[in-house]
Amino acid sequence: MAVTRQPDTYARPEFQTGLFDCFGDCSTCWHGLCCFPCLCCSVASDMDECCMCGINMALRSVYRTRYNIKGSLCSDYLTTAFCLTCSVCQLKRDINKRKQQGIF
Repeated sequence: MAVTRQPDTYARPEFQTGLFDCFGDCSTCWHGLCCFPCLCCSVASDMDECCMCGINMALRSVYRTRYNIKGSLCSDYLTTAFCLTCSVCQLKRDINKRKQQGIF
């Protein structure tokens, strides 16, 4: 029998929702569209960070690292540079799902 998978290796998880999965949780997306600073403060608060520091690629990178989510600093930069609102909504949806699963 051939070994197809090395021991102690596993696929790194991805975010639990896609960047543009707004219809999966419309309330979060509406929150982001209507009061973006409030959503940013909510995400920062969930992560025990100061909301006055702002939402940027660093916060996304910290979250990805904490949960070993696939990605890179470059992808974090591009995501927050071109899709900031979607990026923050994705973080909030992922935080909410992890809270429901009891792993946040």
